[in-house]
Amino acid sequence: MNQELYIRKPERSDLEELSECYQNSEIFHRPWSYPPKNVRAYLEEEHRYFVCLQATGEIVGTFNISSIIRGHFQSAYLSYEVFHPHQAHGYMRTGIRLVLKEAFEELNLHRLEANIQPGNKASIALVAKAGFVKEGLSKNYLNIGGKGWKDHERWAIINPKWRSE
Repeated sequence: MNQELYIRKPERSDLEELSECYQNSEIFHRPWSYPPKNVRAYLEEEHRYFVCLQATGEIVGTFNISSIIRGHFQSAYLSYEVFHPHQAHGYMRTGIRLVLKEAFEELNLHRLEANIQPGNKASIALVAKAGFVKEGLSKNYLNIGGKGWKDHERWAIINPKWRSE
């Protein structure tokens, strides 16, 4: 397994490659996720990160840290997708470690939460191996792709080195 990976922020020039990534992964992602309706807005999300191969710069997956709440919470949500044909190569396992470092060291978050549909075994395995703990089930939590409300397991990880500012 080639683990020569890095994370980076999206750029407008990624529009074509990202569109191809979603097109190639459409069947693979369903029913867990659907392509963004507005790819330009997606590229401009403040804490969106691409996981890329060091050798080629190719995008293999994406992570997003969203809804950051400061004050007494210091928490956010984590979402992610791997793109076909890069699944099952360990890239997202490396990517999540890089994103957790960003979330906890650079953004100084105390808590990060991932909400996952119960049948998405690969996603659950990813967060469990990264140290997330299952906290419960949220009924009718998200309207996935506008296709209907889906239950989600709530997984979270706490930053053991969180520092008050």
